[in-house]
Amino acid sequence: MTDIAIHWFRLDLRLRDNPALLAAANHEQILPVYIWDVTIDEALQMGGASQWWLHHSLHSLNESLGGQLAIYRGDPEQILPKLVDEIGASAVYWNRCYEPHRISADSAIKSKLVESGVKTQSFNGSLMWEPMTILKADQTPYKVFTPYYRKGCLAAAEPRFPEQAPENLNVIAQPKSSLSIEDLSLLPDIQWYEQMEKLWQPGEQGASDRLSRYINEAAPNYATDRDIPSVEGTSKISPHLHFGELSPNQIWYAIKNNFPDTTVKSIDKYLAELGWREFSYYLLYHFPQLPTQNFNSRFDNFPWLDNAEYLNAWQKGMTGVPIIDAGMRELWQTGYMHNRVRMVVGSFLVKNLLTHWHSGAAWFHDCLLDADLASNSASWQWVAGSGADAAPYFRIFNPILQGEKFDKEGLYVKKYCPELSALPKKYIHKPWEAPDEVLKLANITLGDDYPEPIIELKQSRQRALDAFQEIKSN
Repeated sequence: MTDIAIHWFRLDLRLRDNPALLAAANHEQILPVYIWDVTIDEALQMGGASQWWLHHSLHSLNESLGGQLAIYRGDPEQILPKLVDEIGASAVYWNRCYEPHRISADSAIKSKLVESGVKTQSFNGSLMWEPMTILKADQTPYKVFTPYYRKGCLAAAEPRFPEQAPENLNVIAQPKSSLSIEDLSLLPDIQWYEQMEKLWQPGEQGASDRLSRYINEAAPNYATDRDIPSVEGTSKISPHLHFGELSPNQIWYAIKNNFPDTTVKSIDKYLAELGWREFSYYLLYHFPQLPTQNFNSRFDNFPWLDNAEYLNAWQKGMTGVPIIDAGMRELWQTGYMHNRVRMVVGSFLVKNLLTHWHSGAAWFHDCLLDADLASNSASWQWVAGSGADAAPYFRIFNPILQGEKFDKEGLYVKKYCPELSALPKKYIHKPWEAPDEVLKLANITLGDDYPEPIIELKQSRQRALDAFQEIKSN
């Protein structure tokens, strides 16, 4: 009887450095499987941008597997045991996910398979340091990033060195029950993603190319260029990392191998950013209510305004504040937003517009290619001031000053708000201050060609500070 193993692909859509796939490859034959899990709550299902990426990433993976990636739609707890029976598999392997709903579901699946006599094993293929392995001396979880990363992670065992792809991967033919990738209907009916297709290459090869380009072109200047949105100063590798088209271990060692002196500011800074991703997963694991509840319960009584018109203007990039609108339009057009700008638009929504961070997190979840429950939740709580190791609530980014500091020539604004292109840089971040003759020469009528600001920045800042004082005194 042939010894067959099932490898269940999830957020590990790669052949290289895939621990579960390597274990499956030790069997005579392997069936690679992807399941679109319909049991996940609608709010947690992938957004439109992520589904577009997944569609192309699955095609890339399927090609790497000789066209034999089995595709299913439904409940993994029902599908995997049926598949085991259908093909006579003796083992099922997968790489762990760390979202609360996946942890509980995986436990149920493992129990069901083990009870039926099937060897079942999960692996760490997504994190350098698993959350349960890094604790303070008193065995409680860290709540502040720097000691977590410096005293916890860097003092722990070095991350696992990445493995090559299996040498012998004897993939069996798809069972008759398998669907096609197209059957998952991941692509939306309206083709709003055409711009994204020009900018991204989903899949393992695209991930490798993106990492190589970053190392060769941007890594040495990361510490300074990372804050300039008009410059290719970041790796833009987060969508590939989210879908597991490469592992954080691969990135970690690629950086260290190319730049052995990790004390260099740009290199240390970039490695610490990988640490921030780990910290987000760490927080989600130890505090599973992070996506829905304020980490700091004081914010449960915050007097949110939650104005629907404000939220709509923010989502569409029509707030009348150029750096905000440029960021929101970049997000819609490309499925990505520069990290510095993410902080600025987040602060603007939560503090200047007094809109609950839930609304921002939901919009990012739908629009970002790298929409990641852990990072999205932790980052929005950070910018709101309600999270672990959060920015103080009274730290309110001034979008004019942020624009003038990090987009001095207005190149980023002009790219995504082309209606402002003819404005001199003196007014590019505050067009409402431009004299009438300057606006006329630029062919701009505020309120027609570009919106008037939906709020007055100074007043809205004070309103936010007053709101914070309310919960501070309670």
